[in-house]
Amino acid sequence: MLFDLLEMAAERIVDQIFDNNWTGKYGEKLTERELRLVSLFGRKGKTLKNLYLPKDDGGTSEIDLIYITQKGIFVIESKNYSGWIFGNSKDQYWTQSLPDGTKNRFYNPIKQNQTHLKWLRQFLKQDITLYSFIVFSERCELKKVSFDEPNVDVMNRDELYAAVRDVWNQAPDTLSGEMVEQLYAMLEPLTHADSATKQAHIDSIQEKKQAAEALCPQCGAKLILRTVKKGVNAGNQFYGCSAFPKCRYTRNID
Repeated sequence: MLFDLLEMAAERIVDQIFDNNWTGKYGEKLTERELRLVSLFGRKGKTLKNLYLPKDDGGTSEIDLIYITQKGIFVIESKNYSGWIFGNSKDQYWTQSLPDGTKNRFYNPIKQNQTHLKWLRQFLKQDITLYSFIVFSERCELKKVSFDEPNVDVMNRDELYAAVRDVWNQAPDTLSGEMVEQLYAMLEPLTHADSATKQAHIDSIQEKKQAAEALCPQCGAKLILRTVKKGVNAGNQFYGCSAFPKCRYTRNID
């Protein structure tokens, strides 16, 4: 208990000092440690971190963590967020609400991991059971998060062991020990991407983020820069949906 409290305090300090990329990598390390505990207590598997899967367009899809077991492959998307988390599997974006009232949107991690599973299946070219696990930091509370897809689970990091245990107790073995080793040998080289591949992946993410920010999150139409014509805010600019008046979404300029 004391160790968990100290760890959570350390995470808060890390959050304040370092940027989002560093904080995310730190969260992945903590999730990887949880998987080692899972393996230590009898649910044996092979762990790989930061796999760069090839895509048809020449780009890559990065998986945070995978856990290869005789039950199948656990594909883990790690989110090292704080605050309250809201979203469901059908939403395009989820929301992080911080104690100071700040709200941040982020791409639906279930959809994000579905893309990872797609490219993993294509790379493996085998019918292997895949489990999609979305693992959030203990520093956040999953307030209203809903999903009903098979083999999908969303949890805080301290619930990962129990989630793997539940699969272990309910699902049959679908892979032999030899197959686990073969899959590990096949996927391990994907963790050694060179700096050019990693930079191209980062650039692609930034391009997609900029493109998404130019679209209305409610209806998908383009956002247009508009100017307030009347009232106390006259002259101020904002982004408004091009589908107005059918869609009345607006976004302030940061």
